[in-house]
Amino acid sequence: MTALDHPTHAIAAETRTIVVVKRVANGLRSIFRAALGRRQVSRLGYLSDHELADIGLKRTDLAVALRSPFGIDPTARLSDFARERYLTEDGARRVC
Repeated sequence: MTALDHPTHAIAAETRTIVVVKRVANGLRSIFRAALGRRQVSRLGYLSDHELADIGLKRTDLAVALRSPFGIDPTARLSDFARERYLTEDGARRVC
């Protein structure tokens, strides 16, 4: 076995550095995405209740989405609200 067969400490440190940089970049990316999502949700607040109903949302959905923790994208929560509402209302329409 030669010295080249063993990993050196410098290689391990470089690998750890790359991992840390990737984690920091992913964290910053998620914060940026959440900030953009919050901006988009606040713009939805300018729509009328009728316009919000057309896309399957209520004004209270906007408030709940904006109260979510900062790291969570509020647009994803709004999508979940609209999907749940569509599925429950669609099921009610099929029964009648």
